[in-house]
Amino acid sequence: MNEKDVPYLVYEGTMARMERTIHRLWTLAVLLVILLVGTNIAWICYESQYEDVTVTQDVDTGNGSAFVRGVSYGESTPDG
Repeated sequence: MNEKDVPYLVYEGTMARMERTIHRLWTLAVLLVILLVGTNIAWICYESQYEDVTVTQDVDTGNGSAFVRGVSYGESTPDG
């Protein structure tokens, strides 16, 4: 028997195994694409919950300097 000859049963077994592996890889690729789209949709929904707000304030400074005290990003609470 030549070194390059492979028995038919071994060849068919190897091909069947490779077909199963390729099927699993395609399934994995489709699953990963679905998960990628899903996470992108989740981020868009998460980011669309918030509104960008720009706050401006006019300050009358007699000496040319001003600072802001008590910036809060939740409920407004009185600073004592």
